[in-house]
Amino acid sequence: MITGTIVKGIAGFYYVKAEEKIFECKARGKFRNVNITPYIGDIVKIIPNENQLTGSIIEILPRKNLLIRPPVANIDQAIIVFAAKSPDPKLQLLDRFLVLVEEQNLDICICINKIDLDQEKEYEAVRLIYEKAGYKVILTSTVFNIGIEEIKKELINKTTVFAGPSGVGKSSLLNTVDSNLKLKTGDISQKVKRGKHTTRHVELLPLKEGGFVLDTPGFSSLSLENISSNMLQKFFREFESYRDYCKFSECSHIHEPQCMIKQKVDEGIIDKGRYERYKLIYNELESARQRRW
Repeated sequence: MITGTIVKGIAGFYYVKAEEKIFECKARGKFRNVNITPYIGDIVKIIPNENQLTGSIIEILPRKNLLIRPPVANIDQAIIVFAAKSPDPKLQLLDRFLVLVEEQNLDICICINKIDLDQEKEYEAVRLIYEKAGYKVILTSTVFNIGIEEIKKELINKTTVFAGPSGVGKSSLLNTVDSNLKLKTGDISQKVKRGKHTTRHVELLPLKEGGFVLDTPGFSSLSLENISSNMLQKFFREFESYRDYCKFSECSHIHEPQCMIKQKVDEGIIDKGRYERYKLIYNELESARQRRW
């Protein structure tokens, strides 16, 4: 019996990396009997078949977390990739990514890629917004090899979700970080200025310097249906230092008087754009809640 990590699953077969080999495994029937599904990222115990790279999964070790989209377990962090240009960054979409990842309680790093395309350096304003909110931001360009070493350091010996919209250069960035990956890359659709999907399935990719990376399919919209409006404020980390000083203990930071969050927005301590996007998401979640009633 040996221990390994599920790196891929296709049609009921699970590919487990253990002892520097990949074993094609089936899960024992007992998992189906108790309605347990192995996930990519699960640490499992397997019994290999003699003299073959095949075997059976006999135990799934306890998970530290489980993401539903993408469906993967035991993630350490997320690197959210957006482009400085081509496609232009949509900060409302970036904030939705951040809310989803904050809800999973993962470490987060924001990567602004393709900075070589932004001659006016408008990305600097975006960087300042999110650094001020409390996020680490790395600027990258695969053309000029900018920020690649910083990304490498973030990835070593961690399991990382690489997330972001289509066309921002996630696959190209990973290929530059580790040439062994050889991920397929795509062009930007000139008609709609969106990236063409190049990542088709969920797979943990081992890195030569240690760790795994998950290159996820791009998204053009993200559902926040599992997050309630009153929980949303907890996922805007720049609110944390001020929430307890509002007049009302259950302040939504939208309508109430003597709200410390709104005061800090007026003072320029909290970025006004981030706050406006918070209100948009809050109102969306409130409307969804009222429809359910």
